[in-house]
Amino acid sequence: MTVLRSILLFGAAALFEIGGAWLIWQGVREHKGWVWIGAGVVALGLYGFFATLQPDASFGRILAAYGGVFVAGSLLWGMAVDGFRPDRWDVAGALLCLAGVAVVMYAPRPA
Repeated sequence: MTVLRSILLFGAAALFEIGGAWLIWQGVREHKGWVWIGAGVVALGLYGFFATLQPDASFGRILAAYGGVFVAGSLLWGMAVDGFRPDRWDVAGALLCLAGVAVVMYAPRPA
């Protein structure tokens, strides 16, 4: 159950961080204004909050593993929201990153 909780928290964190960055991008690059930028800032704050809920107590480990989730999540976001189509190298890179997440977060460690 701890691994499932961790995966769900990574998913929520990715949604808020990637979504927040996208909102800021829309506000600035697409000239949608300060409301979009403000919503992005709030979403980025929520990302930070969700990251703290991980069961592991090591900030460095959590952020290092989250980096892999961010890579894969960003590609998925681009596909879902911006019509981006990853090539085989994007997919291979994302899978490597997710393998890294699994090793960093869920490999057995001595107590």
